Amino acid sequence: MTGSLTQTSTHTPEGVQRGERQSHVKKLSLNAIAREQLERAQDASSGRSSSTVFGGHEQALRQTVVALREGSSLTEHNSPGEATIIVLSGRVRLSAGSTSWEGRTGDLLVIPPERHSLEALKDTAILMTIVKAP
Repeated sequence: MTGSLTQTSTHTPEGVQRGERQSHVKKLSLNAIAREQLERAQDASSGRSSSTVFGGHEQALRQTVVALREGSSLTEHNSPGEATIIVLSGRVRLSAGSTSWEGRTGDLLVIPPERHSLEALKDTAILMTIVKAP
C-alpha cells in the first residue's frame, strides 16, 4: 500500500463554490462522515477511504476524515507541514523512526515533522488536520 490517500468525496455546502469563502457557519457531523467512510473502507481494496471536510490542496488548512480497516496503513511518508490526528473511533499506531504512539477514541496525536506511518489496530476513523508549510 502506498502512503497516499484517494479522496472519495468532498463535502461542500449547497450553493457554495469550491474555494469560495463562506460568510456563515458550516456544521457537519463528523460521526456520520466517519461511519460513511468506514463503510467505504470495508469495500475498498486498499482498506481505506477519505473525505476532505474543510479546505483542500489549494488552501493552507485541510481537514480530512480518514477511515482505515483493521490492519491497513498509510505507509511511511514525509510530513506535509504541521499536522494532528484526532481519533474519532478505533485505535491506531503512529510511528516515526524507532518511536511509536498509540491513539484511541478521543485522543489527539501531534504528527512529528519527520517521516512517519499510521497503522489501524482496529477499524478506525480519524480527523487529520494539516497546515501546509509556507
